[in-house]
Formats: sequence, structure tokens, C-alpha cells
Amino acid sequence: MAGHSQYANIKHRKDAQDNKRGKIFQKLSREIYVAVKLGGANVENNPRLKLMLEKARRINMPKDNINRAINKASNKNETTNYEAVTYEGYGPSNIAIIINCLTDNKNRTASNIRSYFNKLGGHLAATNSVQYLFQTTGVIQFSSLLSVEEILELIIDFEIFNIEKNEDIIDIEVNPKQLNAVTNLLEKNNINDFISNEIVNIPHELITITDQQQIKLIDILLETIENDDDVLSIEHNFKK
Repeated sequence: MAGHSQYANIKHRKDAQDNKRGKIFQKLSREIYVAVKLGGANVENNPRLKLMLEKARRINMPKDNINRAINKASNKNETTNYEAVTYEGYGPSNIAIIINCLTDNKNRTASNIRSYFNKLGGHLAATNSVQYLFQTTGVIQFSSLLSVEEILELIIDFEIFNIEKNEDIIDIEVNPKQLNAVTNLLEKNNINDFISNEIVNIPHELITITDQQQIKLIDILLETIENDDDVLSIEHNFKK
């Protein structure tokens, strides 16, 4: 019985991991689809698609999934339209939450997000009622052997909020309006190994929660939201 129980536990964990991986692939397929719809299937002429494919490669997304998303978006008879939608709300202990979605049905998504908050001790807020607690920032992350000083010299004419290097990974925070221009300049200087290139919301201050019951509620809320198929990312100011 003990051996059977151990096998069941291992299988349960593997099934959970496979399910989570499947959701990640599903969401990235949607992003690839939108990238192709907006900029075409030619990677060289579509920086957004190029970044999505690099992301897919890093997480070992099957080529069949990638090709299926590209072919579907390239089909002129394909009529599915995804919209980017952002929701703002407050969770337990009044933590601020921003939810970025990509959906083909805004009514469904809004209803789902609202129900998660209502069931788990939070509430949706009006547009821009949470945003002021965050700074919208363009974030570029890439691998390079160049030093911070050498990178900074290349992009000195732009508004750089922060630049750091950890081992061979460089993180740059820039004015979001200059994100594409900085990325293009880096590419012209033979920097191509990008990890991320996106606009994110970084909290001005983090809220530290010590109450274990509140922490558990917050964790459940964030995990529940993240598991929604329409949700691409969650940003918050919660700190344990």
C-alpha cells in the first residue's frame, strides 16, 4: 500500500505539473497567434513574433504547438479576434493587483475575474484606481558578455530608469515609450539573445503581510487568477 500511495502522489504531482505546463503553452500560443495577426508570419519583419518564439524555445514548447498557432493566424478565413484587457483590483489586506488578459470574450473574462475577487476577499476596482501605485516601465532582459558600462554607453541618449547585471544577464528599465527604440539599437549592436522585452508595472512600494491566514488567502487568489486561460500576467505589490 505504501508503494502504491507513493506512486499515486508522484503521478498526482506530475499530472499537476503537466497541466500547468499545458496552460503556459496555451497562453503563449495565443500570444504567438496575436503577434502573427498583427505583424505577419515573417520572423525577421516581426520583432514581437521573434520574441514570442524565443520565449517558446526557452520553455521547450513543442514545435507542433508553435506551428499550429502560426498557421491558424495565417489562415485568412480565421476570424478569432483577441483583445488585450487590463483589470485592476484590491485583494485581502488591501494589496493592489493588476491583471493583464488576452481574450476573445471580454464579458466572460470580466465575469470570471470579478468572481475570483468576490469569493476570496477582494474586489475589482475602477480603471486607473490602482495604476497610480505602480510605475509603468519598459523592461529589457538579455544575455551579454558586455559590462554595464559598455551597455550604458550604447543607450546613453535614452531615458534609463535602471540597469543591472547578474552573472551574464543584463536587466534594463527604460521609459516605456522608448522600449522599441532601445531594443532596436541593441540589436544593431549585435545583441540578440533577448529573454524579455515588454512593458510592465513595477510597484512603487511593497506591502509586507505577516498574517498567515491573509497570506494564504492572497496566495489562493493570485493562483486562481493566474490559472484562468485568459490571464497572461499578474502584477501586485504583495510581499511575504
